[in-house]
Amino acid sequence: MARMHSRAKGKSGSKTPIKKIPTWAPYQGKEVEKLIIKYAKSGKSSSEIGLHLRDSYGINSVKALTGRKIMAVLQENKLSSKLPEDIINLIKKMIAIKFHLEGNKHDQTAKRGLILTESKIRRIVKYYQRSNILPKDWVLDTQRLKMYLE
Repeated sequence: MARMHSRAKGKSGSKTPIKKIPTWAPYQGKEVEKLIIKYAKSGKSSSEIGLHLRDSYGINSVKALTGRKIMAVLQENKLSSKLPEDIINLIKKMIAIKFHLEGNKHDQTAKRGLILTESKIRRIVKYYQRSNILPKDWVLDTQRLKMYLE
């Protein structure tokens, strides 16, 4: 599978998820949900929660244990953020590039990176507007980017 903004090819990295709960799993469904809620209240994002559960608790698949994904558990308990996590991460990246360009105005590579990041945000926003996750009139205000992170 080719990369999005370069011609380089690489491994896709996808593996078939497990279908059944392993016998050695130390936690069951409700316990895992409590852990997810605990870490969400401490300010972790859904991907950080998944990494922490995998590395610290040995929980390799939340969906196999609970029947739902981490975001579904967070949305049910009203702990999810207003914006999807991938848009928030791209906004953070855009802020970092703009901060870099303030001190390095002639950095052409960074300017291209900013253009690519903005176009990726536009594509993701169009997808989320089609799937009714974001309202149809939502527009990224590039003048007040840090407002989205709060």
